[in-house]
Amino acid sequence: MKKTPFSAAILVYSLLTAIQSFAQVDEVTPKAGVSEAPDIEAFSPKPIDTSTAPTVITFGSCNKMNMPQTMWQYVNANDPQLWIWLGDIIYADTSDMRALAAHYKKLKTNPDYKKLRTKAQVIGVYDDHDYGVNDGCKDYPMKKGAKKCLMDFLDVPMNSPIRRREGAFSSYTFGKGPQKIKVIVMDTRYFRDPLEKDPSKQRRYLPNMEGEMLGEAQWKWLEQELRNSTANLNILCSSVQVIADDHGHEKWGNFPNQRKKLLSLISTVKPKNLLILSGDRHMAEVSKMQLDGLPYPLYDFTSSGMTHLRSGTEEMNHNRVGDLILKKNFGMLKITWNGDKPIVSMQVRGNLNELYQEVVVKY
Repeated sequence: MKKTPFSAAILVYSLLTAIQSFAQVDEVTPKAGVSEAPDIEAFSPKPIDTSTAPTVITFGSCNKMNMPQTMWQYVNANDPQLWIWLGDIIYADTSDMRALAAHYKKLKTNPDYKKLRTKAQVIGVYDDHDYGVNDGCKDYPMKKGAKKCLMDFLDVPMNSPIRRREGAFSSYTFGKGPQKIKVIVMDTRYFRDPLEKDPSKQRRYLPNMEGEMLGEAQWKWLEQELRNSTANLNILCSSVQVIADDHGHEKWGNFPNQRKKLLSLISTVKPKNLLILSGDRHMAEVSKMQLDGLPYPLYDFTSSGMTHLRSGTEEMNHNRVGDLILKKNFGMLKITWNGDKPIVSMQVRGNLNELYQEVVVKY
């Protein structure tokens, strides 16, 4: 067909319309009340490098983007080599994955958080509010999208096996020789069964004796990671508390058989010098218990509430070591070695980098 100026104009108009339509589809539309995040400046976040074991590890959880992000300057003051997210990185509570991505994007533009990303490796997992729904579990229909948003936020390479499998669990072994550190990050949302609410409302939840916490595939993976570990310090990360069991909020204790299974696995495998990190509770504390057959005490170091805290005052925890910290905080591990034996200083820090509490464990 012979082309005329008119037909050429029609063709150009059609192409421009198609391009505009394609651009609109890919545009991130934030949830109502969330401003569009500015573009992230081009810079290079520190890639995951497992050749050297970190001596300073910081971690935290429960970070609302509409509240002051003051903790990052104090985190940076400690020059951590590794930051671990233990969930509620943002508070989105949405099934709109574009809105979820916009929240993550906004955090990435924070100058102090960007500074952290240039000098510390960043790993971690979601909890419920960054998963997309309060107390979310395996029934959440957008869980695959939530995982993708997390992977993008953490700059997980597109060819990483973590992206290809179901769930956001991961592991990393840092260092060489007798001073290796292994970090194992569990996903306590993607495969978890629903909680059982207490109809009497005396507690938020009742024990679910039949429910799953990790799912079959993740349980098999976790056992292999523990059995195959050659590290002399193993750090097991859970978005919710493992040891503390007196309170009625989210915890492993809401699934008593699953908690028993995890503790039994640890005492049976006996990985060298394992400690647990957890978040979720909008406060900080250290819990401790002795498992039969385990040649060292098991600690669960909880740090939560980077921007806000829980209401109320004291709460029961028969396993607590030291005080309950009801101040905005982040957690820090300072690790030194006596040959192949780690010495771990568990520190709760907060405003002005003040040290609120320290528990030192000599393995």
